[in-house]
Amino acid sequence: MISESSTSNCGALVLFGATGDLARRMLWPSLYALDHDGLLSPEFRLIGAAHSAHTDEEFIARVKEAVLKSANGKIFNDETFDRFAKRIRYVSVDALAPDGLMPLEQVIGKKGDRKSGVIYYLSTAPKLFGPICRALGQSGLAGRSCRVVVEKPIGTDVVTARETNAAIASAFDETQVYRIDHYLGKEAVQNLLALRFGNSIFEPLWNANNIEHVQITVAETVGVEGRWAYYDGVGALRDMVQSHVLQLLCLLAMEPPAGFTPSAVRNEKVKVLWSLRPIDETNVAANTVTGQYSAGFSGSVSAPGYREEEGANTVSDTETFVALRVEIDNWRWAGVPFYLRTGKRMQKRLSEIVVQFKAAPYNIFADVGATLTSNRLHIQLQPDEMITLTLMHKQPGLHGMKLSEVGLDLSLGSAFATGRRRIAYERMILDVLQGNSALFVRGDEVEAAWQWIDGIVKGWRTTGQKPKLYGAGSWGPSAAIGLPERHGHTWHE
Repeated sequence: MISESSTSNCGALVLFGATGDLARRMLWPSLYALDHDGLLSPEFRLIGAAHSAHTDEEFIARVKEAVLKSANGKIFNDETFDRFAKRIRYVSVDALAPDGLMPLEQVIGKKGDRKSGVIYYLSTAPKLFGPICRALGQSGLAGRSCRVVVEKPIGTDVVTARETNAAIASAFDETQVYRIDHYLGKEAVQNLLALRFGNSIFEPLWNANNIEHVQITVAETVGVEGRWAYYDGVGALRDMVQSHVLQLLCLLAMEPPAGFTPSAVRNEKVKVLWSLRPIDETNVAANTVTGQYSAGFSGSVSAPGYREEEGANTVSDTETFVALRVEIDNWRWAGVPFYLRTGKRMQKRLSEIVVQFKAAPYNIFADVGATLTSNRLHIQLQPDEMITLTLMHKQPGLHGMKLSEVGLDLSLGSAFATGRRRIAYERMILDVLQGNSALFVRGDEVEAAWQWIDGIVKGWRTTGQKPKLYGAGSWGPSAAIGLPERHGHTWHE
């Protein structure tokens, strides 16, 4: 799939933040895997850029260590890595200094000197997005054939998101920008599109006439893991709901796009965000629950509370858990509640979607004592990728019509057992290389998400709503259980 903008090939990828944690854990191993699979052209170059000083040899040794320690270490071989290493150069840059990108210019040349474009991957602190993009534009390194990849978060509210988008736009046209949410690179997440629009049995039922409610859960067992200084200024709503959870919601609720093209897919996603019923001070108490983990047990290991983590502010009221009841005001979804929840130090690591269908209109088996349970579509994204459709089935035997739930299971791991499990970033980077932006986030989509999130944040502040404590290793505060129960629904456990 080629983008609707530039179809020119890019001959190099410059990774800003090349020595950082994300680059080490995900990006270099993903690039190695693409080379391993023959998906990088022979002349394609990789330039690591960061503030620290390293020789090429020192840096390549760090990349090799990163690949070996990653999930892709199992496909490591010396011959492939030797080929991979020949692509790599390292430059020390300072985007905040005058002429700070001069070392990079000496390696890749200005746009008029290059035969092909360059992909600039900004795996840096968000505060550097603007300065780096402006520096690239002012130094003549950004051209029409170039692309820029930006990691989340894009701003901390709608105002800063617009400022960041404007800074990026000072050097790159919107069609050149790839705002990455790695969740969209997961096979199970992309399967939502295949499930909905590749099968005729679901789409006629995918509406308020047939669906009772929908649940989305993204639960983590870990705490802040040394990210306290960053996380405490953000919280679960802005860290997880604004990006990952809302992306899942958009894929579930969007209208069928005209085709699998960047504009068609992203147009339908942003329409969902525009249709979200606002949550503000008038209804925030009825539709949201926030929590903060206290000391408890993660598995069988003792875990400290959020305020007891290293470097913590002992009076912080930042939420580490949030549950929301969301409604989408359009013809397809009017009246269907979407329950969203995410949190840290939860009972288990789990990302799942549950689509609860309405009950059968009449039980013809009532006279023989059989009860019916509504059908349910359960899509598990992690730790294992699984799709289960629960149906009613007669129990074997001679004694009457006894019915029970039976799941029709599709295990992606079993169905595609011969395939290697990919890092989500492999797909996302390959899409950038091929100029396919369909699964990346557009600027107006980012701003629409933030505008809705800002209403909730303002509502909490105006009403003085504070997080309720929940023990580490639980499913969040008890008030979260009551959120769906007030409407006759329960969380799927």
